[in-house]
Amino acid sequence: MLGFLLRRFANYLILTVIATGIGYLLACYALNPRAKYDQVQPKPPEASITATLDDLNMNPATPPLERLATWTKGIVTEWDFGKTIDGGSVNDEFSRRIWVSLRLLLLGTILGSVIGVAVGAYSAVNQYRWSDHTITFFSFVILSIPVFVLAVALKQPAIMINDWAGTDVLLIQGEYKAGGGGWGGAALVDRIKHLIVPTLSLTLGLAAFYSRYQRATMLDVLGSDFLRTARAKGLRRRKALIKHGLRTALIPMVTFFSYQFVLLFVGAIFTEKIFGWHGMGEWFIDSIIKNDINSTSAVVFFSAVLVLLAGLLADMAYAALDPRVRAR
Repeated sequence: MLGFLLRRFANYLILTVIATGIGYLLACYALNPRAKYDQVQPKPPEASITATLDDLNMNPATPPLERLATWTKGIVTEWDFGKTIDGGSVNDEFSRRIWVSLRLLLLGTILGSVIGVAVGAYSAVNQYRWSDHTITFFSFVILSIPVFVLAVALKQPAIMINDWAGTDVLLIQGEYKAGGGGWGGAALVDRIKHLIVPTLSLTLGLAAFYSRYQRATMLDVLGSDFLRTARAKGLRRRKALIKHGLRTALIPMVTFFSYQFVLLFVGAIFTEKIFGWHGMGEWFIDSIIKNDINSTSAVVFFSAVLVLLAGLLADMAYAALDPRVRAR
């Protein structure tokens, strides 16, 4: 088991290095940091622009491979991702935004996964009954609504609840009120109020998505020989479905759980923009718009590391659910 995980880790580590290098080179070829200074009036002297870009390691005149070597050396020796195009520290921006995204996405991902699996399994067990048709209908309705439309649509009920209660029960803009930001007492309650609606928007979409896949995988298992054998040996239907049926049906879902969270971390752009959460997804888009090579590459590196971790978690989950993997 340990040898299996170590081999997988080595494979993922190599892929992470390759993906990060390719991402940096693509950013070098696609983005033009000099364009930022072309829009400034009066335009700075060319010598000043060149010196600034050299200091940022973003000078297009410098070969991309040379810039990649400089950027990689900074990461390996000092864990320094360089400077943003505005002169700030990429590390500082990175460390701030990663926790913003984590707070926003972690709860929504867990709730969406658990609810989606439970609803999908229940729908499969009750195939073609009214509950199955109802779940299927609402799942497809939610899946057919674009993410940004769903997020905006959830704002209106929140406003109506606030009007009905006569106070701000649900807050829909930002992580906390202006001047706040603490973690104790009233500040924590304020953060929770800001978290509820964006978490709900993520949870609904994920639950609908996972329920469809879980229903399909569960249906494949329900007619299997091993489940009928378990029932024939006297195991109760519910216990057989949970211990043998659901466990087996979860195996194909492991990959979805692992990699969907990775995609959300840098892909929840609409959610972050609409609700005013300044996380990794927003930073990635803003960096591309600003032609910020270092920041864009830092997000690519972060995504690659998340894929590595997701792959390892998926392998560990496979091993836990399928004894045949542990035997290899």
